[in-house]
Amino acid sequence: MGHGHPHHHDEQHHGHDHGTGGELPAAVNLGVPDEELSPADRSRRGFLRNAGLLGAGAAATVLATPELAHAHGSDGDHSDHGGHGDDRDRDRQGGFQWLAGDHHIHTQYSSDAQYRVIDQARHARAYGLDWMVVTDHGSVAHAKIGVEKVNPDIVAARSRLKDLLIYQGLEWNIPAAEHATVFVAPGRNEVAVLKEFENAFDGSVKGAGDPTPANEALAIAGIKFLGEAVRRRRVEGALFLANHPARRGIDSPHEVRGWRDADPTVAIGMEGAPGHQAAGLPRLTAGRARGYYDNNPSAASFPGYPLESYRTWGGFDWMTATVGGLWDSLLAEGKPWWISANSDSHVNYLDTSQRGPGGNFDADGRYPDPVYGPLLTEAGDYWPGQYSRTHVGATSFSYRAVMDGLRSGRVWVDHGGLISGLDVRARVAGDRRKDSGTPLGGTLRVRRGTPVELTIEIDLANTPNWSQFVPVLARVDVITGRVTGPVRDRDAFTAPTAKVVKSYEVGKGTGRVSFSYSFGRVDEPFYVRLRGTDGRRSAPGLMGAAVDPHGPAIDVVGAADPWQDLWFYANPIWVLPS
Repeated sequence: MGHGHPHHHDEQHHGHDHGTGGELPAAVNLGVPDEELSPADRSRRGFLRNAGLLGAGAAATVLATPELAHAHGSDGDHSDHGGHGDDRDRDRQGGFQWLAGDHHIHTQYSSDAQYRVIDQARHARAYGLDWMVVTDHGSVAHAKIGVEKVNPDIVAARSRLKDLLIYQGLEWNIPAAEHATVFVAPGRNEVAVLKEFENAFDGSVKGAGDPTPANEALAIAGIKFLGEAVRRRRVEGALFLANHPARRGIDSPHEVRGWRDADPTVAIGMEGAPGHQAAGLPRLTAGRARGYYDNNPSAASFPGYPLESYRTWGGFDWMTATVGGLWDSLLAEGKPWWISANSDSHVNYLDTSQRGPGGNFDADGRYPDPVYGPLLTEAGDYWPGQYSRTHVGATSFSYRAVMDGLRSGRVWVDHGGLISGLDVRARVAGDRRKDSGTPLGGTLRVRRGTPVELTIEIDLANTPNWSQFVPVLARVDVITGRVTGPVRDRDAFTAPTAKVVKSYEVGKGTGRVSFSYSFGRVDEPFYVRLRGTDGRRSAPGLMGAAVDPHGPAIDVVGAADPWQDLWFYANPIWVLPS
């Protein structure tokens, strides 16, 4: 990577798209003998071999398998299950429809929640979401009857709200670890596949919660089961995202790597920011933390994690918020691993409902419909879309297009409506073609010595959020790190080369702002990612001020107003010279 040179400009610039897709390049296609390669490809293959990026253990990195993000098909228009709202045309940016959603939502079919499917769906749509996933907790009752019983409610909600894509999934108790969202594309086998999966692989159902090698292997087998269900065309797609990964310290680095490597077309990422964002608000009985991240290490926790990993940072999980931390460690291996944000809605702050009387959850698989009740001033959750949003760059308004966008990493997340639109591209410097360049989640492949730049376009917030103020973006940070190849220690969780290379102060309150950052002439593989903040709370990063001079501050337990500490994060782009 060459030396960076920042630029600020007010007009959109575009460049060549050297992104993923097409046939495997000759240099990484081991079916092509060395002697048949061109000198340039032979040199590149030598570099990849020396970096450990070819051969055993190198599969499914952006260097060795550039087609990975599209392994389950193209991003074409497959709108069999979804309608199209005319208003979404104005959300098109950078050639994609940016569809906001939430993959972690509970209903009355969860043992600790209360809302009907239609309640969550109507609120999600009212708060501006385009897609959502019903993820009731895995449990004996849910595995036995809940998966089947919730499906008619989901089908009915799909029929009533045709401008909202509603997936069925579940919150998986990962054997030996935390929780995860698992969901599948709608279809005739969605219930059967989810039911088989939960009964065979849920940690609660199988009594497989302890951190043993056998239980870790069961988790791997579960992810492979989902991949096989897709390959056998039982379902059109299946995705896994690890939920609140650092909350209790029990998702070890080698487990995260193991999930991803088990099937990277299924295990695609983690919650960059957990739900339960209202939990840190000061109340009459203060003492909880944002995300309910108020835990301490236990016997099941990975012993290498520091105490600060058990708290959120600007509302984001420590694995994501730390520049040079676990997320960057995976990206430095060249491994696609995406972040998301969601509500984890169970019981919502300032709602006026409660569970209906009577009923037997274990026997019925659900609670009675909610009824009017007292104002919930101590609840820890927001409605879907009220605070946290995951924005997916899709090629159409359809179930498949959203899943393909998630799998491809065309994703950025925000809290509190901090910004209203984002387009980030890596491109050959000076190219100005419209909607070209490599978008989020993609890989820009260029010849060594090619000048490369990053372009950033941000639509600022122009209307009040749901706390009734217009957020103001104060700063945007560009973060880069070298791609150094697979780690020898699967429990590594640092990336020494990751750092903030440029911060832009935003001197405008509304409208659109544009920035560009020059990497100069590039000669080594690297990735780049982006974040932004309202600037209300910052602190030197955990890896030091030289790495991250003003990152998010640790959230104070019992005194963390989420509306006064807003951030957005974007998924990475890789740049691979050869």
